[in-house]
Amino acid sequence: MIEKRFGNNNELSWIIIHSEREMIDKQLVEDYGLDKELVSYALDKNERAHFEYNVKLDRLLLIFNLLDITKEDNYYETTPMAFIVQQNQFITIFNARNAYLLEKLENYLANNTVLTCQQFLFASLTIASKEYFPVLDQLDRDKDMLNAKLRKRTTKQLLLELSDLETGLVYLLTAGNQNVFVLEQLRNHPHIQKLGSIELEELDDALIEARQLAAMTQLDSQILQQLSGAYNNILNNNLNDNLTMLTILSILLAVLAVITGFFGMNVPLPWQNEPQAWIWIVIIALVLWLIIAQVLKLVMRRQG
Repeated sequence: MIEKRFGNNNELSWIIIHSEREMIDKQLVEDYGLDKELVSYALDKNERAHFEYNVKLDRLLLIFNLLDITKEDNYYETTPMAFIVQQNQFITIFNARNAYLLEKLENYLANNTVLTCQQFLFASLTIASKEYFPVLDQLDRDKDMLNAKLRKRTTKQLLLELSDLETGLVYLLTAGNQNVFVLEQLRNHPHIQKLGSIELEELDDALIEARQLAAMTQLDSQILQQLSGAYNNILNNNLNDNLTMLTILSILLAVLAVITGFFGMNVPLPWQNEPQAWIWIVIIALVLWLIIAQVLKLVMRRQG
């Protein structure tokens, strides 16, 4: 656990707790007036973005989705971080996947005047949302490069990379929408509306960034879905064309099989005693080939 002081005359404290390394024991809970249910929400790695406000204790718990910058399985995921504001304390419970935000928050404190814990909280949410944008820009460039490669040649490996991009954007889109939802609820909460203009301005900035993030991920996700659908249609059309060609070849080869099959039977047939009869048989087969091929070609044109 780390405690830092900020604000006028250092009357505000920022408590940083590592959820994986430090024991959230009874003493720690008692020292900061927390409860087991609150701590369980803060430590849950799969907790969705939401907030809870305790009127009696004047305590705000907010779970916010942060970008997980460690890329696993070839796509990005998100991880929740817990923020607790009570009186003059700002508590952050983090893990290894979102620890990068702490340095950003320290830089913000060093370069800006922070008067209240609520102001610091809303500024932290703005900073957290901004961390998504460089990744979205990179994903957009990757999408364009992948699309250019797929236009030249549609391969299984490129389609798998396209699927990874689409999967990653689903995570980002879901996280972005949840962040917008929780910030809108927070903005409309009666207690939050009583805050000062500085805090409300920081909250509005955080909400603007979250909405912009959700809009960008929604657009990129729709584009990737359209690309994926387009290339699936192309592959299906190519498969249909290949099956059509194989069907035509099988029909043409069947002509030879039928003609030669007659001469393999033990029944009287014309030219069976002629030494040069095979020449006429080949000529007849070729003529039938050409006739059937033209008929099939005409049928295919009408269907197309």
